Amino acid sequence: MRCRSYCAALCLCILFFMICTPATSGEQIGQIKKMKGEVKIHRQGRELTPSPGDLVEDRDTLTTGPQGSVGITFIDNSRFSLGPGSRVELDRFRFNTTTHEGAFEATVQQGTLLILSGEIAKQSPDAMKIKTRTTMLGVRGTTFAIKVDQAGWAGK
Repeated sequence: MRCRSYCAALCLCILFFMICTPATSGEQIGQIKKMKGEVKIHRQGRELTPSPGDLVEDRDTLTTGPQGSVGITFIDNSRFSLGPGSRVELDRFRFNTTTHEGAFEATVQQGTLLILSGEIAKQSPDAMKIKTRTTMLGVRGTTFAIKVDQAGWAGK
């Protein structure tokens, strides 16, 4: 009887903690598959040093050092590869795994980004957008690369 009361009290404490603790992380939207050199994730005012297998969240900003690179696979099967000296903000990511509807917006502040679009762009051609300081690219289900340097941007 005493053990049952203890377990019930423990369960109530855990439930209370879960209800009263505010959510501090965003939605998990992808996973780091490969990386080399310096790679950082900037999340809610914190700077994290990830490892392969770590999850990426909506609203994260990813940076690579002068010799760094990182490959990420998102839950819609989109793939990003950031080259050295890059900074990319994951502005908005929503994906319904049943209907494949969603939205994906990212901003390339500097560096290089190779993109292979996934289910979001295949389902709705206007749903994936990549921004730079001077332009917005609508993705129509393809592979492409972007390079943003101090003078502006170049796309391929």
